[in-house]
Amino acid sequence: MTATKAQNLDWINSLRLIALFAVIVLHVSAIPLAQYGQEPVSIWLVSDFYNMLVRFAVPVFVMITGSLLLHREYEFVPFLKKRLSRVVVPFLFWSLVYIWYSWYNEEMVFNGTTWVNVKQVLHQLKYGSSYHLWYVYMLIGLYFFIPIIGKFVRNASKREVEYFLVVWLIVMILTQPVISSINPQVDVHYFTGYAGYLVLGHYLTFYVNYSKRIVLKMWALFLVLLMIAVTGTYLLYKHNTFTTLLYEPLSPTIVILSSSAFLLGRFIKVQLPAFILKAKDFACEYNFGIYLCHALILYFLDEPFGISYKLCTPLVSIPVTAIICFMLSLLLVWLLSKIPFAGKWLAGI
Repeated sequence: MTATKAQNLDWINSLRLIALFAVIVLHVSAIPLAQYGQEPVSIWLVSDFYNMLVRFAVPVFVMITGSLLLHREYEFVPFLKKRLSRVVVPFLFWSLVYIWYSWYNEEMVFNGTTWVNVKQVLHQLKYGSSYHLWYVYMLIGLYFFIPIIGKFVRNASKREVEYFLVVWLIVMILTQPVISSINPQVDVHYFTGYAGYLVLGHYLTFYVNYSKRIVLKMWALFLVLLMIAVTGTYLLYKHNTFTTLLYEPLSPTIVILSSSAFLLGRFIKVQLPAFILKAKDFACEYNFGIYLCHALILYFLDEPFGISYKLCTPLVSIPVTAIICFMLSLLLVWLLSKIPFAGKWLAGI
């Protein structure tokens, strides 16, 4: 059974903020990366590097959720009511905002009857009105399983949790497109998906202790995997092939990369000036709102202001665009939070 530890939330808040910024970098760099064969190789390779560098972002978000929630006992209804209310209301608001943007940008046209237009909106809500909202759908699904998974990890031994993670990783390897065709016809889908990241976050928090050797190993592991992935993608590029196989969140490469990033975030202590710590704590309060609105900010930065990876050399423009987006997103959700009564729901706090 897991020993209960008092959690230091400071490293979790810092890691959550790093993961959030990594998501924004990911979405800035994904645009030239997707234009395979259309962008000059120098631009494409820089975007490829940034894209791989921050691929730990979403897995780390899920691992943080597992770290915070799985060791606690919950009653099903109060847990779901509390968690879903914090997520669903701002999610619905921002989903409607992105539907409005699609109409504003003439990507969606409302010219039918009222019922036809309503069905069009419902379709968008069903499948996601913006590319980044898939994470929220996934998170909502995980919330339904957390009380059950939590009960397992609280009562399981360390070896039993390790067994779950090993099977999860093996199944992940077997379901990769490269080797899935030679799999035996054994139904192993029970062990697939992001729920494994919940258990992994719990395990790395409660069963892995600090040592300088672990920190050095995690640095080495992170850098080696980064270089392997970037080099592998480059070699595929040279042979006129591009695949996201090495980028996928549910791939062994990203599991190991994300685990090393998680432990580095947990164990590395950096002394920061008081004003930076205060700014970090302030931004952490609006983390979810920033995630929800950052795609909209990226749209408007690009058009009409021309702030994107094209601003200058992508080695500089990608992080600069991400920083500008982060700051404007924070400003927007902070202003929304000031609206009486509804502010905290719209801002996702």
